[in-house]
Amino acid sequence: MSLKASSANLRVGPGVGYGIAWVFKRPGIPLEIYQQYGNWRRVRDWDGTSGWIYGPLLSGRRTGIVAPWAKDNVALRKKPTLDSPITALLQPRVRVELMRCDGQWCAVELGSMSGFVRQIGLWGIYPGEVL
Repeated sequence: MSLKASSANLRVGPGVGYGIAWVFKRPGIPLEIYQQYGNWRRVRDWDGTSGWIYGPLLSGRRTGIVAPWAKDNVALRKKPTLDSPITALLQPRVRVELMRCDGQWCAVELGSMSGFVRQIGLWGIYPGEVL
């Protein structure tokens, strides 16, 4: 899932009566849902921040974060092979749109650029997951 709203409160519990732990301010952020209670979803972001968010503020659109754990840039390739030409180098923590993934490679878009990134270099898609 990803954040649909331009601003969303991440709460310590599933309801508006619970305190706000964090405020997300950027739509499209990928979030992992790992629990639900009614219309509330317990989510985790790429750096481990977790809490409850109101379900309608989320979108089914899949996005990813480029290797937030990495110190080096990640290759965006023309085709899904290691010997394919590199068309760009993506900085860690850049958000990309996930178009499709085959378990090894993901077709991604970033603005007007598109290409392929190794799936293990993305947060927002599980290793081996097909999309």
